[in-house]
Amino acid sequence: MTGTSGERAREFMEAALALSETVRGSTSPNPPVGAVVVDREGRIVGRGATQPPPGPHAEVMALREAGDLARGATAFVTLEPCSHYGRTPPCTEALLAAGVSSVRFAVADPHPVAAGGGRVLAEAGVEVESGLLADEVASGPLGAWLHFARTGRPRVTWKYAASLDGRSAAADGSSRWISGPVSRAEVHAMRAGADAIVVGTGTVLADDPWLTVRDGRGEPAARQPLRVVVGTTGIPSGARVLDTAAETVHLRTRDPVEVVAALAERGVVDVLLEGGPTLAGAFVRAGRVDRLIGFVAPVLLGDGLAALGEAGVSTITEAHRWRVEGVTMSGDDVRIAAVPATGEEGS
Repeated sequence: MTGTSGERAREFMEAALALSETVRGSTSPNPPVGAVVVDREGRIVGRGATQPPPGPHAEVMALREAGDLARGATAFVTLEPCSHYGRTPPCTEALLAAGVSSVRFAVADPHPVAAGGGRVLAEAGVEVESGLLADEVASGPLGAWLHFARTGRPRVTWKYAASLDGRSAAADGSSRWISGPVSRAEVHAMRAGADAIVVGTGTVLADDPWLTVRDGRGEPAARQPLRVVVGTTGIPSGARVLDTAAETVHLRTRDPVEVVAALAERGVVDVLLEGGPTLAGAFVRAGRVDRLIGFVAPVLLGDGLAALGEAGVSTITEAHRWRVEGVTMSGDDVRIAAVPATGEEGS
């Protein structure tokens, strides 16, 4: 593997990871994978990322670009190449046909049908290594898909904005804008990478949100996630979520478990929960929040609406405990990312 060891190898996998980021949100139910093909001199001769279904996988895209230069080369792939026939032939077959001499992948495929590609390649005489940048890949674009593959459920991220004293709105119900412009731009980036945005009918009635991804000029982006409204109350015919900017589904239930199951049936992998405190509390209570991202603004509101509603906690011993994964600044706001500490939620 001339030119593909040590720091150079990390650079190549980082390039594959960057490619996977470019297709986040557009590949479900397939994983957003990135791949690069590197020749014996250490030059990237092919780049690829998973295309929307039923398009080619990342390895095939990279091999197409590499052409004959793939023979004897090394493929760097963020996920173990698949070894089964689905909508497309196995990527292992494409790699073998191209004549690559080695394959390095970051994360093993947990899918019971698609797994085993590394073994197939090794048995065919290809040098195979795994684990390079595994943590970075698993916590990046592949995170939601890995959760889906392991649990059969979409990964639900609860996103909220709150004041320093934990309020999501002032006493009169006004909430625009608690967070600053940098945080709001980050939320649009999160929406762009999600398959679906979920809110309750109460939020639709109170705020009439658009729930779209918008660019720097405020215009709708070309690709929009599914808009999902939860609740038994009807949606007014003039509500913005019913316009043609994106598809909208109204799930007439208050049960988060039913909501998540219905989205799984649609092939939804990555869910952004943006509902108000009542819906958020219901999801937490039902164990259907897999991670949270909170934007805490440097303001105090006193009396007002709490960020989280009734969550099944009557005493401190029943508290839902979380492990903080990261704390960063988002403009003037503090961005907190956390996951369940005990596996209670999202288990």
